[in-house]
Amino acid sequence: DKGVSMQKFNLEWKKGMSFKGVTPSNHKIVLDASEEVGGKNSGPRPMELFIIGLMGCTSMDVISILNKMRKNIKSFRVEVEAEKAEEHPKIWTDINLKYVLKGDNLDEKSVNTAIELSLNKYCSAAATLKKSGAKINYSYLIEKE
Repeated sequence: DKGVSMQKFNLEWKKGMSFKGVTPSNHKIVLDASEEVGGKNSGPRPMELFIIGLMGCTSMDVISILNKMRKNIKSFRVEVEAEKAEEHPKIWTDINLKYVLKGDNLDEKSVNTAIELSLNKYCSAAATLKKSGAKINYSYLIEKE
């Protein structure tokens, strides 16, 4: 045992296609579908959570890696465009991440290294999406002060 413990999630049906729950860290979960399929459009669709997870873990990874490289990040955002497979609309096929960073001493080599490490080593959402067949591409822009 390496200190891993069982985590408990809870998700409850709230009529139609709406679900509410809680994470092990006591954060609320809301999942829903569009009104045309019986939902209330009050929360993300389950498949959107994969993209949200990818955005979140790569953002945290990249900032953490750049901080360890002693890069001074002033602002950071990630934008994603994702396409679903025509034959299977529940699978993401092409995912394009665009990172936009601003900082005092950011350079292309360090930003590229941080993104590559996240996508290929640290981010479990990226690994899961790649295993399902998704192609993940990225670009970045280092904005001037």
